[in-house]
Amino acid sequence: MKLYKANIIFTREKDQFEIVEQGYVGVDNGRVVGVAASADAFGKEVEDVIDYGDKLLIPAMNDMHVHAPQYRNQAISMDLELLPWLMNYTFPEEAKFSDPRYAARMYSRFVHDLWRFGTMRSVVFATIHLESTRLLMQLFRDAGMGALVGKVDMDRNAIDALHESIDEAVAKNEALIAEWNAPDSLVRPIITPRFVPSCSPAMLRACGKLAQKYQLPVQSHLSENASEIAWVKELEPESRNYGDAYDRYGLFGQTPTIMAHCVHTAGDELELMTRRNVMVAHCPTSNLNVSSGMAPIRTFLDRGVKVGLGSDISGGHDLSIMRMMVYAIQVSKMCYCRDKSKHFLTLSEAFWLATKSAGSFFGHVGSFEPGYEFDALVIDDADLNHDNYSLLHRLERFIYLGDDRNIAVRFCRGQEIPEPRLHN
Repeated sequence: MKLYKANIIFTREKDQFEIVEQGYVGVDNGRVVGVAASADAFGKEVEDVIDYGDKLLIPAMNDMHVHAPQYRNQAISMDLELLPWLMNYTFPEEAKFSDPRYAARMYSRFVHDLWRFGTMRSVVFATIHLESTRLLMQLFRDAGMGALVGKVDMDRNAIDALHESIDEAVAKNEALIAEWNAPDSLVRPIITPRFVPSCSPAMLRACGKLAQKYQLPVQSHLSENASEIAWVKELEPESRNYGDAYDRYGLFGQTPTIMAHCVHTAGDELELMTRRNVMVAHCPTSNLNVSSGMAPIRTFLDRGVKVGLGSDISGGHDLSIMRMMVYAIQVSKMCYCRDKSKHFLTLSEAFWLATKSAGSFFGHVGSFEPGYEFDALVIDDADLNHDNYSLLHRLERFIYLGDDRNIAVRFCRGQEIPEPRLHN
């Protein structure tokens, strides 16, 4: 067993931080044994003690919704709403990933930036292309970082270069499943119908059958934008709501499911989501950038819906989940201005969303409780701690003011993760 000594901060529950000043985290075979104020609490099984001095030790970040092939478009093309943005900017960029050399160059930079910002687990959209998707999964594996990676499935309402037949989509998915679906693998496939407007009923049905046949998780988009919701009503007139359009095809909680955005989810759709235990990937910057609105996160939490945070590059412009915490809090304050009964998110709640709540989609991830996988960040905040702040205020200042330069060490599943190499 190894012991890591530092100022330890994590959340068991959303309402409060667990703080151990100059404490120890015991780790054995990649999993947390426990947290204690003294090394003596771990007995005689200790092999090594790594002392990080006055630094902070926190759980690593989890990005629950991100589009890897949109990395090049990050922080550009922010002048349109969702649907024209997709057609004019996003789809043409994703078509370039038919070239594995281009994919290697862009995807290696994407994985490198996730590492830079301390994101050790991600739920990722790739493209329709088999070789490029396989390459992305290999880059995650080589880096030692966890990911659920989806080969995107779509057969309508996009540019011709991104259309594929149902047989092609199934064959590509099954090729990736055969190669990557080991139960304990850090990198695994996830079934990924892009969203209802780009998937025919037959494609949605095929995706649902794949998910249930192989017991794989599902990711997609839900109730992001008013125009999108109206379009879904036209395309799926027999569905009671957008969520029901997925549910009818076995894509809404029949296996573990995460839906991005849910800005306008309410009523029957929210009831269905709650009953099916579907997780929400809250992407505050994207919702603002493409004029979608403000997701009702307090309502979701009050209803017991699981929520994590997502960067949603490139609808979102920022890969830092630390900054997603800040944006989530700020958006919730605007919701509070409209409805004082829905209190805004606290810092501990936002931190819990980014760590333990999000990490639950990967298993026991996101906390320093016994049995949890040791995904962690060592934070050197010396440049921010110039007036002897409390540990909680130091964490808060890092979240609001710090950046990747403050992350000294990164761990995933107990392994220290070095800087991934870039491809030219």
